Amino acid sequence: MEYTIREMTVMEYPLLNEFLYEAIFIPDGIKPPPKNIIASPELQIYVDRFGASKADFALVAEVEQKIVGAVWVRIIHDYGHIDDETPSLAISLYKEYRG
Repeated sequence: MEYTIREMTVMEYPLLNEFLYEAIFIPDGIKPPPKNIIASPELQIYVDRFGASKADFALVAEVEQKIVGAVWVRIIHDYGHIDDETPSLAISLYKEYRG
């Protein structure tokens, strides 16, 4: 499969909400949570006002000019917070492009 990795544009930042949902681990046989789960503050810290900090950075993966995945970093106080200089990393792909 041919793909391209490029920097995400500001106009594409709203896609991070979609990829945030896709990043949720759902074990086989378990019903996926409702999409509005990403509105919770614990998850919104990954995407809310993305781009407002100079440390926010995102790349997208494209297949046939369709965005199929994203990887983004930002410094936030999430579960894996290390310090105020080490960004948290999120990676997400649509299911059909995994593996």
